[in-house]
Amino acid sequence: MTGTSRTMPGDHGRGTTDPATEAFVTHRNLLFTVAYELLGSAADAEDVLQETWLRWAGVDLATVRDRRAYLVRITTRQALIRLRTLGRRRESYIGPWLPEPLLTAPDVAEDVELADSVSMAMLLVLETLTPTERAVFVLREVFDLGYDEIAEAVGKSPAAVRQIAHRARAHVAARRPRGAVSPAESRDAFEAFRRAIETGDLQSLLDILAPDVVLLGDGGGVVQAALEPVVGAGQVARVLGRIDAAAVLQPAQVNGCPALIVRLNGEINTVLAAHIDNGLITGLYAVRNPEKLSRMERETTLSR
Repeated sequence: MTGTSRTMPGDHGRGTTDPATEAFVTHRNLLFTVAYELLGSAADAEDVLQETWLRWAGVDLATVRDRRAYLVRITTRQALIRLRTLGRRRESYIGPWLPEPLLTAPDVAEDVELADSVSMAMLLVLETLTPTERAVFVLREVFDLGYDEIAEAVGKSPAAVRQIAHRARAHVAARRPRGAVSPAESRDAFEAFRRAIETGDLQSLLDILAPDVVLLGDGGGVVQAALEPVVGAGQVARVLGRIDAAAVLQPAQVNGCPALIVRLNGEINTVLAAHIDNGLITGLYAVRNPEKLSRMERETTLSR
């Protein structure tokens, strides 16, 4: 972690009896999920957790009524500080910015609300909110926190938080991807997509892509990727047709949704996630920036 030599408790915390450590470890996956949904970056979420731990370790637990709520409050405040900094950094990002993909366990896909909230498509919608709106929306709609708790986390009055929540809900509703489908339907559609790419069957690929499908590529200026969105089934199919014939396409669950891990010579080259609507792929998200692919070799546990 950056900025400190203190060690944060691990994911399991075996053998610990310290109440502060025990509470932190118990809620660690939840806190990571909160931070990740606010930041779209696992690396930044881990840094926020380190800051949360340092502050939590200094709290008098006798004064804490609800340890979970208190920890979420600290995490949210730290994430908001970082989010405002990241916003400035992303303004100079080369090409489209995509969230850092996470290899997730199958149970995330089964929790439809959680899977929707961490999907690439939804995280990109959340990027269009102000930092405070994003925090209020996530804490209310995803984690079901009360307005009073959220007010303490974002430093606003409960009345103001209600107004922000209403505004954020309307904003997200106008932009969120339509057509939630079952995990089974998503898997079937994505399997057809994978087969079409592997076999080079252009017609089958065009059949599974929505006419107005959009492909976003994130190379971060480090590796080659389209600097503008690629729109339309024909254009997107042409881009997908350039995938190296020697590449191995590994099916995976990424951010709770079907995805492909594209490997060349055993190394991860691209993570290709999708949004599926009515059996067709309407959005494709190709993360190629190597700095964003470090979490793809092991599953990340998310929870609400």
